Amino acid sequence: MAMSSILDQLDRYGPDRCERLSVEQAGAYVRELARTHYENFTVVSWMLPRDLRDHFRHVYSFCRWADDLGDEVGDPQRSLELLAWWRRELEGCFDGQPRHPVFVALHPTIQKHELPIKPFDDLIRAFEQDQRVTRYDTWDQVLDYCTRSADPVGRLVLYLCGYRDEARQRLSDFTCTALQLANFWQDVRRDILERDRVYLPRDVASAHGLDIQTMVLAVRQDGQRRENCRSCNVQRQPDGPGLRAIRPAFKAAMREAVERTWPLFTKGLELLPRVDRRVRGDIELFSRGGMAVLRAIERQDFDTLTQRPRIGKLKKAGLMLRVLMSRFIPGRVSARPVADS
Repeated sequence: MAMSSILDQLDRYGPDRCERLSVEQAGAYVRELARTHYENFTVVSWMLPRDLRDHFRHVYSFCRWADDLGDEVGDPQRSLELLAWWRRELEGCFDGQPRHPVFVALHPTIQKHELPIKPFDDLIRAFEQDQRVTRYDTWDQVLDYCTRSADPVGRLVLYLCGYRDEARQRLSDFTCTALQLANFWQDVRRDILERDRVYLPRDVASAHGLDIQTMVLAVRQDGQRRENCRSCNVQRQPDGPGLRAIRPAFKAAMREAVERTWPLFTKGLELLPRVDRRVRGDIELFSRGGMAVLRAIERQDFDTLTQRPRIGKLKKAGLMLRVLMSRFIPGRVSARPVADS
């Protein structure tokens, strides 16, 4: 049975009422959650060692719930209330009293792998920041946000794989920040229309003559125009005049943002030879996926205001095949593989 949306489950597993599940039932719940929620790439691939798969699902389910409480509610104040509740559930889990099914499943993982609370709490803080901050003035401010919104995930993955040293964690941070940035550049239009958020910083935009507010208004007007024309029997509507006017400046700004993101992926790839081959494939797959997003942006000439770059099933299969082959044909990993161009 398909998993209903997380917000639909608040009556059953929310702050006012939380149905108790056994560890086995909670485990089944998070497996279904991981299976049915879309990501750019499969959360737990068949390449991951079997003994780690459930632990990855448990951490993912925490992130999925927190992310949806921050992104899908539609009311910043209500999101803050729900995220505060999620933090209380987290603290209860670390106190040995898990209540929500995600934490019932996660608690044994926390104990087995000695996971600290900080990465989980940092993720909640990032989602709280999203409710309060919707524009960024500088590139450094965006990178600072990524230290809470993305980097903790990579550190949790390393903990699950048995690595606790700062050197590997820093390399993981490069990859996770790059993945977060690639997602931002992929979703510029959707973030504006659905969440009134802009992660492209003003310093990068203004360097190319792009005004952020003008961009937001142009996207909203175009979105409204397309909504009004849904009844028209025209498959592809021409872009509105506002988008046409800002396109050159936007593409130049997006080019710079992508060019600044590539070196982070390159640096992060240094982590691969420093982790066990059993988990290297999944880590590399996520890196390759993010790089494929950047390549897709480049192929459409950096215009992500009118069309969201997507990684199709054939591309995903090709990436997985390349990663699998690298297990048997070791060699230097390139940040810009020819097959991605």
